[in-house]
Amino acid sequence: MDKLKILHFPDNRLRQKGLDVDIFDKNLRNLAKDMLETMYDSKGIGLAAIQVNIQKRLIVIDISEEKNKPIFLVNPIILTKKNKIQFEEGCLSVPGFYEKVERFNNVTIKKQDLYGRTLEMEADGLLAVCIQHEIDHLDGKLFVDYISDMKRDRIAKKIKKLTEQGKLMPRKDVPYSI
Repeated sequence: MDKLKILHFPDNRLRQKGLDVDIFDKNLRNLAKDMLETMYDSKGIGLAAIQVNIQKRLIVIDISEEKNKPIFLVNPIILTKKNKIQFEEGCLSVPGFYEKVERFNNVTIKKQDLYGRTLEMEADGLLAVCIQHEIDHLDGKLFVDYISDMKRDRIAKKIKKLTEQGKLMPRKDVPYSI
């Protein structure tokens, strides 16, 4: 497996929209495995293909403590969402920064698996938030788009400065980033 390079905000490639996957072959499954390895190595719980500069509607998620229950979402669409909540989110593409975002506690999605089978899936809590966060990536949206322009600009400047100094590090007091 290959570790992939995660793009960091404010990189404009994060604003691309994912294209529907229509070929379900070994290459797709290998990409999903590489994304999963990259996510685990980065202490994440979710990763969208857009974050590794691949313009496909593919997401990998694993919210299990043991990191042994991966979920693969291909061409996901949210069908229903209910029960608004505030959730503190972080992001592998915005390392070290966390902000409260309004999401939904319950979602139902339609997705395909890595073999092209179409399924519906219900999720709540952290999994529901993670799914919404990652689908936003597929639509060219980041969690920082939910906060004020001033805060977003400050974060972008800090990330740029830390990157230039080689000091871009995730926060140690938060157990994961979406």
